[in-house]
Amino acid sequence: MRTAYEFMVVGCGGIGSAAAYRLARAHGGEVLALERFALGHDAGASQDHSRIIRLSYHAPEYTALTPATYRAWGEVEAETGVQLVLKTGGLDVGEEAFGAIDAYAKAMSAAGIPFRRLTAAETMAEFPQWRLDERHVALYQEETGLVDARKGNQAHQLLARAHGAMILDRTPVTAIRPLGDGAGVEVETDAATFICRRLVVATDAWTNQVLAGAGVSWPLTTTQEQVTYWATPKIRDFAPDRFPTWIWHGPEAYYGFPVYGEVATKAGVDVGGDVVTPDTRTYEKNPRADAQLRGFLDAHIPGYVGPELYTKTCLYTMPPDRQFTVDTLPGHPQIVVAQGAAHAYKFAALLGEILCELATTGASSSPIDAFSATRPALTDPSFPPMFNI
Repeated sequence: MRTAYEFMVVGCGGIGSAAAYRLARAHGGEVLALERFALGHDAGASQDHSRIIRLSYHAPEYTALTPATYRAWGEVEAETGVQLVLKTGGLDVGEEAFGAIDAYAKAMSAAGIPFRRLTAAETMAEFPQWRLDERHVALYQEETGLVDARKGNQAHQLLARAHGAMILDRTPVTAIRPLGDGAGVEVETDAATFICRRLVVATDAWTNQVLAGAGVSWPLTTTQEQVTYWATPKIRDFAPDRFPTWIWHGPEAYYGFPVYGEVATKAGVDVGGDVVTPDTRTYEKNPRADAQLRGFLDAHIPGYVGPELYTKTCLYTMPPDRQFTVDTLPGHPQIVVAQGAAHAYKFAALLGEILCELATTGASSSPIDAFSATRPALTDPSFPPMFNI
């Protein structure tokens, strides 16, 4: 078994698979990617049919990246011939007094992103599936849609191998050891001990476990979340040509999709689950979150819910500020880390490109200063958690 590579990637979820592809496209057979589970597993965060992709965001550090995200996914679609992004239009909805809608409008306006602001009455006239009142406002952005996570991961992995990368699944990393003076990294597994010049870590809920050998432990909170698919009897009303992807902003946040992947609607509560670890999580439905979601949908999108098709669980792993971390590791510039804060899949294709740049040159052409590994949220123990974005 070959054990020395220029570049290694640990983690082949959405971000890691994209990094493996971009590195292989630039460096061919000098790339090895390791995944602790079987490829396509459902133990982490990069799974299922759909993730929201959007230009709308709450802060300029994200709207600065969103256009390039569509470009990056388009490059993968062009190389594979497989459609990964479906534009449905999107609604950000909530009570005006909560302030989130204004924050989204301000960030999009500053970035020159077009959108329409709608009153409750205007929203229901255009999308009669909704039930709102005078407290509510909405923003409509036509480029919003969904990216197929299952196909996206498969496409990135296929292209990585096509460009010469080796991908080994069922190969958990048991330790990493940075070599002196930034010379490289030893990566230990049960199969072999590998050595590389530059290491990319994209292991989400397992980030601290993998980085322990570099003396790193970040304040990350992991929760078990879930989405539910319903076989609604109003299926035609929720087809992509009639109903957009949506996010509800408030003290409790919700999100959902038109019909895609299954002949069913899909929705979830954002940060509605219980705190777990990768070892203590279950795959069981949370009845509290389920009742909360059903109550919201019955009140605001009657007809969306029908007989339950199934509920799937996944993990959210978040730093206290719920911002991405995309940076070289302080003290160990040969190690590059990405942690997606439970809202990164839409950016995965672009983050793979950024990680390739960081691993190759130590810098990125994309604006990522806000996602530094030295920011207070990761270094100040008193930083207060604020997960609702």
